[in-house]
Amino acid sequence: MNRLIYESRDSELNKIVLDDLPGGPEAFELAAKFCYGIAVDLTASNISGLRCAAEYLEMTEDLEEGNLIFKTEAFLSYVVLSSWRDSIIVLKSCEKLSPWAENLQIVRRCSESIAWKACANPKGIRWAYTGRPPKISSPKWNDMKDSSPSRSQPVPPDWWFEDVSILRIDHFVRVITAIKVKGMRFELIGAAIMHYAAKWLTGLIRESSGSADEISSCSASNSNGSCSSWKGGLHMIVAGMKDDPPTVQAKDQRMIIESLISIIPPQKDSVSCSFLLRLLRMANMLKVAPALVTELEKRVGMQFEQATLADLLIPAYSKGETLYDVDLVQRLLEHFLVQEQTESSSPSRQSFSDKHMYDASQRGNGTSAKMRVARLVDGYLTEVARDRNLSLTKFQVLAEALPESARTCDDGLYRAIDSYLKAHPTLSEHERKRLCRVMDCQKLSIDACMHAAQNERLPLRIVVQVLFSEQIKISNAMANSTLKEAGESQYQPMISNRKSLLEATPQSFQEGWATAKKDINTLKFELESVKAKYLELQNDMETLQRQFDKLTKQKQTSAWTSGWKKLGKLTKMTATDHQDIRPQVPNAAEQTRKTPRRWRNSIS
Repeated sequence: MNRLIYESRDSELNKIVLDDLPGGPEAFELAAKFCYGIAVDLTASNISGLRCAAEYLEMTEDLEEGNLIFKTEAFLSYVVLSSWRDSIIVLKSCEKLSPWAENLQIVRRCSESIAWKACANPKGIRWAYTGRPPKISSPKWNDMKDSSPSRSQPVPPDWWFEDVSILRIDHFVRVITAIKVKGMRFELIGAAIMHYAAKWLTGLIRESSGSADEISSCSASNSNGSCSSWKGGLHMIVAGMKDDPPTVQAKDQRMIIESLISIIPPQKDSVSCSFLLRLLRMANMLKVAPALVTELEKRVGMQFEQATLADLLIPAYSKGETLYDVDLVQRLLEHFLVQEQTESSSPSRQSFSDKHMYDASQRGNGTSAKMRVARLVDGYLTEVARDRNLSLTKFQVLAEALPESARTCDDGLYRAIDSYLKAHPTLSEHERKRLCRVMDCQKLSIDACMHAAQNERLPLRIVVQVLFSEQIKISNAMANSTLKEAGESQYQPMISNRKSLLEATPQSFQEGWATAKKDINTLKFELESVKAKYLELQNDMETLQRQFDKLTKQKQTSAWTSGWKKLGKLTKMTATDHQDIRPQVPNAAEQTRKTPRRWRNSIS
């Protein structure tokens, strides 16, 4: 104070303004009382501000022993940092003391103290904590608002979530980072992040259901309303694109989302897929940094088989043509396929037996995961197909992204195609054929075949393929039933299963089955008649073929053979003529001379 008055060089100075004093008037009043020997009550609420004010006022040991800096430091080290609740209160009070609290290591020391206590064994906890709010009853949470550990009620492993969630996002990041360094399980860290997000991001849990996600169980903790505005934050995060000047609350929520994405543990299943998709929805809406959005998409792809249809229906916040962000789902599916391929080729340093068992289990898990993703994609296609602005190319690319082995039944894909044909009645014949090409008619169930047989929106060629596949299935089923000796005992369950399938079939598939059966029977009769005519034509063709073969055999005789035969006949005729003209001589010489010579029908 003396130096400030001396540097002003104003003889009439009667007022000094200290605008930048940390802690404000309250801290200055406590410092003045300390200077005049008035007793000052040090508490967790005023100690951080008083410590920063003492540093600002240069109340060091050089002027007097036992000055204010020494006393506040002793109180921080021996009283505050040894208490869980006081550490939380002091760290919360440091939000208005930047950068003084950061430079004086108050934030770091409080974060380390909180992390150390959070990682302690719950059985050894003897201090009070806030615990779970009483609005939601859960066996994993303490139902008392202000509770302390007791012998009758064990301390849950997530007892520290509620106390840590009151901190500002930059201080919460410091605490979580310190907890990670101390080796806490990643499942607990992920659950704490989801609890914090449910408290501060109100739009994240707006559409969540009661038991579908962990986020919904944390929704009651958001009793403070909208988050308060604050300055500062995590400076290592790259800011997103700011096309429009956002509001203060939007800036805060963007900062929270960017910070939470950066501290999510890298392990799979550390947070739920539903939480990641809701976070991704808000990130796209608030225009978070593209690098963080890409990282979040990769995290969703790691556990894409756990997603639900409601979480995938993310609107297209950019100025696009479609109602839903189909390109985003396409990218998520690509990340999932890349992850599956990476996991299938990852085990290389194992023994032969262990590797064989691992490969078998991985193939089973990968196949089941792909089948779940295929059902999810089919359901998503059914929903987005109603959008008239969805192009045929986007629909086809998304439907063909998965391998054929991922779908054992194409009923879901058929529903999606039917929905697209309903919403796009102006498609040409070529476009409808191109659309139906993504579906395998042999993978349709009997009920889907019945519906497709009377679907006027399908191309005629597809209807014929459906009928042929149904006939093949029926004939194969009959052949299998005749080959089995227990015929009746094994055929009865098929009838009951068929009845259950009919009962579980949607109402749209049950309408018009009587007409469809008549049409199918008529078409079958026509097919049988065509087969009979085909057999008749085949017999006639075989008869004509035999006649043609006979004619060709006669024409293929040798010209030399026919010529020599004609020459032999001619010589026989001339020999008989000479015998009639010459006189008959009774002697033996003439008889022998009259003996006809034998001609040889050979080339020699």
